[in-house]
Amino acid sequence: MTFMLEKYRRLQEILADIGQGVVAFSGGCDSTLLLRVAHDVLGDNILALTARSPSMAPWEREDAERLASLIGVKQMWVDSHEMEREEYRANPSNRCFFCKDELFGIAIEKAATLDLGTVMDGANFDDRGDHRPGRLAAKKYEVRSPLDEAELTKKEVRELSKELGLPTWDKPAIACLASRFPYGTKITRERIAKVTECERILRELGFRQFRARYHDTILRIEVDPSEFPQVMETRDTLVERCKEQGFLYIALDLQGYRSGSLNEVLKDTPKQEAEAQPNASKVA
Repeated sequence: MTFMLEKYRRLQEILADIGQGVVAFSGGCDSTLLLRVAHDVLGDNILALTARSPSMAPWEREDAERLASLIGVKQMWVDSHEMEREEYRANPSNRCFFCKDELFGIAIEKAATLDLGTVMDGANFDDRGDHRPGRLAAKKYEVRSPLDEAELTKKEVRELSKELGLPTWDKPAIACLASRFPYGTKITRERIAKVTECERILRELGFRQFRARYHDTILRIEVDPSEFPQVMETRDTLVERCKEQGFLYIALDLQGYRSGSLNEVLKDTPKQEAEAQPNASKVA
């Protein structure tokens, strides 16, 4: 606990040094903690910027709005247009670069217009060890990651969030809906709408940690293994309603939910190849 509090103080010092800025805010555990501490330290010199996009579930938009209000920080909503970029729709293994490139480009522009200077995101120290092409976009735009700079791990982010009374301390991990598609499977608004509706069904049936993965005519459902009995209890409803979205087969992944399961196909791909930034001339 003492070590974590030292990191907390370091986070406060980092934010005080930044002075003012824009937080790219999704409403997830990481960006909520960053926004809360930034607001504590910087007050009205901080702005939450949240992007509206087909890849953000409607209930996550509602959650982001509620959390910003709870913290008491001003929130700006913007429309992001990654779906208009062919590189993004093609869904390569570095798809996240194009999404973050779009988001951070907008955030940098808004920060400059409002004279708020620095753009920050909620990347934490553990993110260094994962497949995160979006970090290249952060580097391109010189986005700061105070949680990472303070060396706060995901576990510590949750513990600190609990200490500060944030409702997100145990919030299930969230990720954009584009992550439900295997690399190379083209992303369309219609396909995202199908996945969104299937995840809405899982949510309404009471599942807590889940993913609805798109595999053409097959929907592969991931839930925490502790919720497997609930799948059997709700099977008929789950199958019927998900098939209404156009899937022929509804499958349960027996490995259960795991973050980044679609990255498993990259295990034999050299990291530098998988995360290679595209030629700058192709980046809008």
